Amino acid sequence: MSLFALLCMFVAYLLGSISSAILICRMTGLPDPRENGSGNPGATNVLRIGGRWAAFAVFLFDVLKGTLPVWVCYRLGLTQFELGMVALGACLGHIFPIFFKFKGGKGVATAFGAIAPIAWGVAGSTLGTWLLVFVVSGYSSLSAVVAALLTPLYVWYFRPEFTFPVALVCCLLVYRHHGNIQRLWRGQEDRILWRKK
Repeated sequence: MSLFALLCMFVAYLLGSISSAILICRMTGLPDPRENGSGNPGATNVLRIGGRWAAFAVFLFDVLKGTLPVWVCYRLGLTQFELGMVALGACLGHIFPIFFKFKGGKGVATAFGAIAPIAWGVAGSTLGTWLLVFVVSGYSSLSAVVAALLTPLYVWYFRPEFTFPVALVCCLLVYRHHGNIQRLWRGQEDRILWRKK
């Protein structure tokens, strides 16, 4: 891995460290997502405490901070493995943000944004898996875990040269959802679609 690629990975980490959930909540006068709802600074929790538009803005920003560094580095001619490491850097920034005491979100939207430029087939399959599980179950966390487990298979089918770095990112996502997995097992996880008002 070249020195330039390491620099790109570090820049991607810094970009990933910009927590859109915290900043958008501050700008719109919403409660701090780290102290309300599930306590996770991500789009799903912002949906709980602030509504659809704030959550959409968070989701869009988080996707872009994964997509932009990977796309730019692709244009700069980085190798496939180096692009995977840049994607990992963006996700690590979102999950362990240096600007917010290394306490970030789960990284789902940023990971999707970083993986999407690999191939439209991968992006569509991953998004389709998430949507299908979400519509059937109503659990955002379950949708993310299932999509993370299947995405390396999609990458292996469409662009096998990216399988290893994408698998690293997906393992990180599953690890970040360990608390959600335990709550799902105990039947204590909060549904988004079918919440009682």
